[in-house]
Amino acid sequence: MQETKFLRVLSRREVLALAFGAMVGWSWVVLSADWIQSAGTVGAILAFLGGGVAMTVIGLTYAELASALPFAGGEHVYSERALGSVASFICTWSIILGYVSVVTFEAVALPTVLDSLIPGLDRVYLWSVAGWDVYLTWVLVGVVGSAGMTILNVRGVRMAAVLQTVVVGLILLVGVAFILGSVARGNTSSLQPFFEDGFTGITLVLVMVPFMFVGFDTIPQAAEEINLPFRDIGTVLMLAVFMGVAWYSLIILGVGMMLSPEEYESTDLAAAKANAMIYGDFGRFAMLSAGLAGIITSWNAFIVGGSRAIYALSRAKLLPEIFAELHPTYRTPKNAILLIGTLSMFGPFFGRPVLVWLVNAGGLGVVIAYAMVALSFLVLREREPDLQRPFRVRFGRLVGATAFVLSIGLALLYMPGSPSALLWPSEWVIFIGWCVVGAVMYLMAPKNRTG
Repeated sequence: MQETKFLRVLSRREVLALAFGAMVGWSWVVLSADWIQSAGTVGAILAFLGGGVAMTVIGLTYAELASALPFAGGEHVYSERALGSVASFICTWSIILGYVSVVTFEAVALPTVLDSLIPGLDRVYLWSVAGWDVYLTWVLVGVVGSAGMTILNVRGVRMAAVLQTVVVGLILLVGVAFILGSVARGNTSSLQPFFEDGFTGITLVLVMVPFMFVGFDTIPQAAEEINLPFRDIGTVLMLAVFMGVAWYSLIILGVGMMLSPEEYESTDLAAAKANAMIYGDFGRFAMLSAGLAGIITSWNAFIVGGSRAIYALSRAKLLPEIFAELHPTYRTPKNAILLIGTLSMFGPFFGRPVLVWLVNAGGLGVVIAYAMVALSFLVLREREPDLQRPFRVRFGRLVGATAFVLSIGLALLYMPGSPSALLWPSEWVIFIGWCVVGAVMYLMAPKNRTG
């Protein structure tokens, strides 16, 4: 087993908070109405349940590999061992797109939620993007937030984990209160129409699911910092996936029971409006506060995950060596963290339209990585049957093959011809641009320099 230079400090509760907090984020507050309008209440729930089944199967491959190969970098470690360095770079660079997309998403979402809590934050008009006005004050809030989260993560994973655990507790408290309140005071007749636009509507929601559930894979990224028996790493990972599926499904159900179709159209924050109908102004404030907490947890988790993925590629000499440097005191991959933090600062300059662009473009990167991890799982089952697997999946070949097929199926939803295909030019430019940057950085890496 390779020697780690990281500090093993993360407990079971902190690891679970890291993964679950990564998955919930802010999207459930701002996008729940969009999901219901696209697919209907039942259609949206089915999209998340179906996507959740896919994520569970994919998660099983991660759980086994994370317990067998508990090293920083997750996807990189598995795919390099099974498929070689080129495939490993493609796989890891794809998941990093998902991570960077989430971090940037939160930098854009932060001024959105603060403007709801503190009206009048929109000052000093700059420009418009896709019909959305961008203000200097919003940009400054997003940039300052990015800087703060970056500094927090440079100062150590332990500090970040403590913050994560506390804030996740707040989210769960508000969420449980909302779900119980919606069951007690909601109306099942508001759930109609159950479906909108049939299969097309469901696919429009389903295409967002990988982005919503990306987060459980932050566990293997930080594997060298987890202070747990290796089998338990896989167990906690699967528990996080189940919690994520339950969370999104129940939030959609609660919003659907509280709001009418007309009310969806009159608000950008459906979950907050629904909670206000239960608990009054305090309910709205509590839900927006939970959304703010979700921004912090997701933001924090993906800086952790993304920076470790970049570190792993650099340690393998597949990215410039500067990203493999650890802080001399805090033992964190400081330059990788700074890179992600810097990239996220560009998001607020584009305003709210970039939220959906990032969800979709980042989602394609995520499912590409999932497909390659599933393939790595199958290859290692055949090539290294005696590899110690503390968390061993039953019917491994069937699970691995199913995970691969499901990942490819999800990837096809983003392709031209699909009802949920990536938009040109905005979303395809993000994805293609990321591929170009990756190719340039790969050619600059120590393993690939010539002369």
